[in-house]
Amino acid sequence: MTQLSHRALNRALLHRQHLLDRTGQPALDVIRRLVALQAQESNWPYVGLWSRIDGFVPADLTTLLADRQVVRSGLLRSTQHLAAADDFRRLRPLVQPVLDRTAGSAYFRRNRNGLTTDVLVTDGHALIGTGTVARRELARQLATRHPGCDGRILAGEYELRVPLVHDLATAAWGSWASRTSIAVTAFPTGDALPMPELIRRYLAAFGPATAADVQAWSGLTRLGEAIAGMADLRRHTGPDGQTLYDLADAELPDADTPAPVRLLPAYDNLLLGHADRTRVISDADRRHVMPGQARVRPTVLADGFVCGTWAFTDGAIRLDLFRPLTASERHALDEEIEGLLSFLTRADAIA
Repeated sequence: MTQLSHRALNRALLHRQHLLDRTGQPALDVIRRLVALQAQESNWPYVGLWSRIDGFVPADLTTLLADRQVVRSGLLRSTQHLAAADDFRRLRPLVQPVLDRTAGSAYFRRNRNGLTTDVLVTDGHALIGTGTVARRELARQLATRHPGCDGRILAGEYELRVPLVHDLATAAWGSWASRTSIAVTAFPTGDALPMPELIRRYLAAFGPATAADVQAWSGLTRLGEAIAGMADLRRHTGPDGQTLYDLADAELPDADTPAPVRLLPAYDNLLLGHADRTRVISDADRRHVMPGQARVRPTVLADGFVCGTWAFTDGAIRLDLFRPLTASERHALDEEIEGLLSFLTRADAIA
């Protein structure tokens, strides 16, 4: 088996994520390639696509959301993601056990007051029907039906247990803060995506990787036997001697391939898609980027690795760099900032 360094893994990941060179592919194809885009806050997926697609404009994603070709819902790791609608129909049933596990946590159990899951789901279905319902109204109605329970927590549990998608006002570009006015609609799903297909799609976007990496990205568990039994996968040895799996025909760029400066959004799956994240961020820098379990700051990449964070405040981009950049890297960063500011200004103007 070929032994791969951290730098080789870094270049492979950047290549598959369209971060070595921006792609000219349509946004829908890129979203499918990445399987799903983390969307804890709705503006960040737009920035993630701008970082990856040459000439990307906000309407490219907003139109897909308006047409329901792309949907926002709970998905990987029980967190909000954007996915192509046809992918969501097959992905959601596969990862539903992960969302059910979250829904069965102590936070939700303490609120039940004797209410069963079956009754909660039945009542939620009756309130949602075939239309779109504001989450606040869903919470109010559930609280009315079940005195002694917090309706907001009941609505949150129902949304974990049942595939609901968010309305355009929630999912599309808008205010930067988390939005409290959320409306949801039931969304039909189909047969679950076969596990080997999920693994192959993950590797196409994040490989080479270990079984633990697939688990960290998806929230699913006990995938070691499943991935080890896939005879069509290529095996490599990682920097620490671990077995890495990959598609047989996947390209591995040279470890010395130049990597451009990039600005990534908060919560980007580039940083969340592996159990071992040292292929893109050092353990020391990770503490600055992920100060809490629920936070992942926007990051700056230089030479392929995280070298700082950024924030968009008062119409300007503020940098917090962890180390000095070379003159050429600083020039490239200034150009990226100029391009991103133009994109953000345009997005805010048409929101």
